Amino acid sequence: MFSHLRPARRLCLEETFPRWPLSCRALSGAEAVNALRPFYFAVHPDFFGQHPTEREVNENSLKRLSVYLENLQKPGLKSLKPTQLTFHVRETDQNSSDGQEPVNTCGFRVVSFTLHTRDLLSTVLHVLNSCSLSVEHIQNVSSNVQPPEQAKRRPDRPIKWDKTYYTFTGFKDPEGDLQQASRLETTLTSWLDNNGESAVKRLESSLPLRKELDRLKEGLSHQLQLTDIRWQRGWGVAHRCSQLHSLSRLTQQNMETLKNAKGCTIIFADRSGMSAVGHVMLGTMDVHHHWTTLFERLPHYLDLQRRLALLEEQISQLLGGIQVVCTEDLQPALTLEEHYSLLDAFRGRLLRHRRPVHPRSLRGLQMVLDSDRCAPSLHELGHFNIPVLCDPASLQGFILAKAQEARESLRRKEELKAIEKELMRASTEHFSLAKFYKEPSVSSKQMAACCKRLLERSLPCLQGMRLCVSHFYSVTQDGDLCIPWNWKDGGAMK
Repeated sequence: MFSHLRPARRLCLEETFPRWPLSCRALSGAEAVNALRPFYFAVHPDFFGQHPTEREVNENSLKRLSVYLENLQKPGLKSLKPTQLTFHVRETDQNSSDGQEPVNTCGFRVVSFTLHTRDLLSTVLHVLNSCSLSVEHIQNVSSNVQPPEQAKRRPDRPIKWDKTYYTFTGFKDPEGDLQQASRLETTLTSWLDNNGESAVKRLESSLPLRKELDRLKEGLSHQLQLTDIRWQRGWGVAHRCSQLHSLSRLTQQNMETLKNAKGCTIIFADRSGMSAVGHVMLGTMDVHHHWTTLFERLPHYLDLQRRLALLEEQISQLLGGIQVVCTEDLQPALTLEEHYSLLDAFRGRLLRHRRPVHPRSLRGLQMVLDSDRCAPSLHELGHFNIPVLCDPASLQGFILAKAQEARESLRRKEELKAIEKELMRASTEHFSLAKFYKEPSVSSKQMAACCKRLLERSLPCLQGMRLCVSHFYSVTQDGDLCIPWNWKDGGAMK
């Protein structure tokens, strides 16, 4: 009765998945990573140092993609739950938007797609095609076969088969998977029910290490007379203890040199140096020799800070009193030398193309210098993003035209911060949380909305827990509960 479906089935598979040799279909994990190199180059968080929100979105999506690829390699796994990913893609020589996704002023495209593939090759092709990246290099997986032209792009006209086709063949219906995932969408209550017990166990297991972490941090802060000790990334408690033990050993070996850090804030980061805001960054992959050299150079850095403050004042005077700002949230990876270089180059351009500006016309406004070759823009938080190489004449006109809008945005930002702070305090008390915090990429507006909805609920399972507001659900290795700011419970949130 269904014999007429057999040639149709072959046609469907040939059009959707072109005839690749078996050796190409059975990609190894290493080959899949190698094939995704252009993708990693376009989205890797290290290239988004001055864009913390985009950096964190890419970090989170890369983690979920990594889990998806690992699960595909597990033996006996028949199917995976559809996984939605979002990436900010840099414009490189290997990709172009082709009019598919809009490119913002800083050269990023926002790409969202859902993975519901069942093998590594299909997954790799889907990721590359979704980001408008070439797939020609995948032919190197099998040296004697050229990838067909159809594999370089997604089909122009996707084929939709009747439900009876999937019933008869046993193949999974992609639309059905997505619809089922939508119907069974995770809610806050169901997720807490399923993960609360494991989070409690992990939290209890981490308590001895947390006490050790507090002891080490307090002891080193007192011994070196530090303002604070922080971490740039969300490393686990064991990792943080290890870093503090390493710093403690260095104090035993070279205490006199470390006294130069008096009054400073130490941040364990990806690289060593002094941050643009004046914090001492200790690279977690560096050896004690690099750290010692950094502490020896701290007097030089303090002198550079004074010169940098003078540069900021000169730029402010040339631009009508606007304040040059640099914060950890906006530019977490920027070093003091890099910031000084940006300011010096920008001041030079202003002096060469100087135009008279009323000395107090832009007072109260804020600007952040950016090394990217993008157009000047007004951030939703009220500060101006200014590229170093922009035209000073057009820049002044742009700032003056947007000045009132910027002042209103700055005012709203301060109001939202106050509301957010009060709602976080109320939530902490209401649920008796041990700690309540958020990821940097979650805005004050999003956090306030999340807290308001949480306060309407009775969630006794949160008592004594550590709760983080993020963009997705997870339980950290130390028992912190992470929930998306727009969590769902019943009706969908838009």
